[in-house]
Amino acid sequence: MFDRSKSKGWYIRRGIGFAFLGALAVALFGFVVMSLWNWLLPALFGAKAITYWQALGLLVLSRILLGGFHRHHRSGFHHRRHMFERWERMTPEERERFRQGFRGRHCGHREAEGN
Repeated sequence: MFDRSKSKGWYIRRGIGFAFLGALAVALFGFVVMSLWNWLLPALFGAKAITYWQALGLLVLSRILLGGFHRHHRSGFHHRRHMFERWERMTPEERERFRQGFRGRHCGHREAEGN
């Protein structure tokens, strides 16, 4: 039979594992940024060397300025599944209209308008 206590424990261990891997990735990225900065920028531009914590600060600042902290709502798999479900609900006429519109927009074909 299905034992819920093992299931909870498994999810907790998995969550702790993901948190550990995430912390390890952040630490590694911080070290890589610090190493690259200290290797390239002083030699190329005369910039000062930075510490590990300054490198982590740069990572956070670049994330805020360039990427934000939003999550992407749909992965490719979910988007494809959603489109497949919509396709299945279409009538044959709607499918043909969709194909024609898709070809006109994405395949370089332009329908002659008024010719």
